[in-house]
Amino acid sequence: MFFGGDPFEHMRGGGMPGGMGGMRQREEVDTQEYYDILGVDKQATPAQIKKAFRKLAMKKHPDRGGDEEEFKAIQTAYEVLSDDEKRELYDKHGKEGVEQGGGGGGGGAEDIFSALFGGGGGRGRRGPQGPRKGDNITHPLKCSLEDLCNGKTVKLAINREVPVDKKAKLQMCQTCNGTGVVMKMRQIGPGMIQQFQTKCPACNGQGHTVKMKQERKILEVAIEKGMRHGQKIKFSGEADQKPGYLPGDVVFVVQQKEHAVFKRKAHHLIMEKEITLSQALTGVEFHVKHLDGRDLVVRSEPGDIIKPGSFKRIAGEGMPMHGNPFVKGNLIIAFDVTFPEPGSLSEAEAKALADVLPSKPTLPALDDPDEYGLEHFTPEMLKADMESNREAYDSDEDEDGPGKRVQCQQS
Repeated sequence: MFFGGDPFEHMRGGGMPGGMGGMRQREEVDTQEYYDILGVDKQATPAQIKKAFRKLAMKKHPDRGGDEEEFKAIQTAYEVLSDDEKRELYDKHGKEGVEQGGGGGGGGAEDIFSALFGGGGGRGRRGPQGPRKGDNITHPLKCSLEDLCNGKTVKLAINREVPVDKKAKLQMCQTCNGTGVVMKMRQIGPGMIQQFQTKCPACNGQGHTVKMKQERKILEVAIEKGMRHGQKIKFSGEADQKPGYLPGDVVFVVQQKEHAVFKRKAHHLIMEKEITLSQALTGVEFHVKHLDGRDLVVRSEPGDIIKPGSFKRIAGEGMPMHGNPFVKGNLIIAFDVTFPEPGSLSEAEAKALADVLPSKPTLPALDDPDEYGLEHFTPEMLKADMESNREAYDSDEDEDGPGKRVQCQQS
């Protein structure tokens, strides 16, 4: 039994009754690190802390080339300093105080009882679990190929749930004792009762009585040069702010729209170009409107003959590399050659071409050949011929009858 003063003073001072020796004196804890990470002082307001975090998040996010571990440290600092209760614990007891939910750094009555009796009140040394993270909000972000080539910042509005009174303390629902569920019973037969679990009607399964509302928030989404289809842009902690949960993230997923001229393959651009036979033989020149707004003049080399289905490239005129926009892929052009329509050349023009183009091969002389001219024919004409003669083919097969075979007699 202790008389007068602080009953734990003899323990803090370093002497246990009966010569048990002293307990370790309380060490100073670091309560400055999180402020230094965010670049604010200890008197910073919540608005200043939030502004500092957003500025660092835009600069240090891994999707923007930042270090992942450094960004995690920034997130942790913001999660603590943006919460009034956690910030108060951190200012008194440092990191350990936040992790244990209070009393960090040693020397408190709770720590003494834990050291002497294996946990205050028989509860053990395990501190309370931290709050779980809420669900993420995912939105598709449709982007033109021009946006992904040049980069763009767009303002998008999201709707999220937030407490009506952001300073209101979390109050546990008395109906479900904070679990969000209640047990009910129903009779399913004579003498048979079923017990089942259902959502608490008093708190709608939330486990608390804090009133919520819908809040509209505008986010500035930066589409960076070279981003790809399916890539994600994440805003940490901007989703629903449900009491008892850490806010989830708002995630925008890039969805590339089709382009009228270009197709994208990795960091290359591919376009199809139809040219005439004359252009294929004598040289081609045309203009291309690039994604960045420039007009490109494209021409073939003198004497270069372009064959149908061939490819040419313009180095360095493709898509910028994400994270290094000064490095670009290639612009690849797939050529298709359009031949003159039948009968469009006169005899004189045909003769002039024959004189210019490589000479015809010389055929061997034949004694009495049969001569034929070529007629125009297409796959569609072949299909129509097969359809019109189908009945004749079927009747030929039916006349033979099932199982019959045609025997040829040799003389």
